[in-house]
Amino acid sequence: MRRALITGITGQDGSYLAEFLLEKGYEVHGIVRRTSSMARSRIDHLHLYERGEDRKLFLHYGDLADGSSLAKTLYEIEPDEIYNLAAQSHVRVSFDVPEYTNDINSTGVARLLNAIVETKLAGRVRFYQASSSEMFGTVLEVPQRETTPFNPQSPYACAKCCAHWLTVNYRQAYGLFACCGILFNHESPRRGENFVTRKISLGAANIKLGRQKKLFLGNLDAKRDWGYSAEYVEGMWRMLQQDRPDDYVLATGETHSVRDYLEATFAHLGLDWREYVEFDPLYLRPTEVDLLIGDYGKAKAALDWEAKTRMADLARLMVDSDLQRLKEGV
Repeated sequence: MRRALITGITGQDGSYLAEFLLEKGYEVHGIVRRTSSMARSRIDHLHLYERGEDRKLFLHYGDLADGSSLAKTLYEIEPDEIYNLAAQSHVRVSFDVPEYTNDINSTGVARLLNAIVETKLAGRVRFYQASSSEMFGTVLEVPQRETTPFNPQSPYACAKCCAHWLTVNYRQAYGLFACCGILFNHESPRRGENFVTRKISLGAANIKLGRQKKLFLGNLDAKRDWGYSAEYVEGMWRMLQQDRPDDYVLATGETHSVRDYLEATFAHLGLDWREYVEFDPLYLRPTEVDLLIGDYGKAKAALDWEAKTRMADLARLMVDSDLQRLKEGV
């Protein structure tokens, strides 16, 4: 039985990855932060894996801000695979908390990589780092691929660039089997409510049920390459099953504006978004990323991976989920 460690297991990607690995027979360990309340709603449905003699899911208190907790966990479980998905993941918020964003998203990765070396796991463990399409920023090439230069436009993207190159450096310096997944936007019903796609799906569902009158958003012209998180976690796993470590773009190869996403979501509910959506400058970034579209050709050829769910289907999937949750009072 292979053993995997996931940082950020209670997040969107972490929950889907845990689900995926458990179905493949892995023993899954997750690092969670110690807070006054355990925010684990995304993995509550996996509680059956935490019981009985054949228990396969284990949670450990730890934090990317605390290198000793990371080393302690690695000593205890000696994982075969590590997936680093923990982060301060909101781009707009990173402008408000740049130091914290850098400490977790960049220095935190250095702590984790150093813990791998200190525990002498570098020669046998396989490591996945969650890089981001935001690193491309104001793009210097269309579409963006693994060789496209980074041009970050936010504290979040700057920190992710540093973490990306740290991972590459540890691969070269210590022979660590380390892969960076440069994932373009990937969403799901488990997306946080402060991200634009979930704000749209939840807002539209509330409007449909007469519980909300207006939805306030920022830049509607920003274009993104939107895929489905549940499919992207398989791509992460496939990276660590290769003979050699490498870095890969995961994307759909299509770009759509926030306005397009609004249209797909509201039209599915028989509504005209123009009657309900208003602009609020509060949601604008100090520096904006206007266009992202990924070339996933390398992942398709090497990993046999390809996104199946496109933007319109994803928008319908998310708003249907929120509509059902609201009706059920969840």
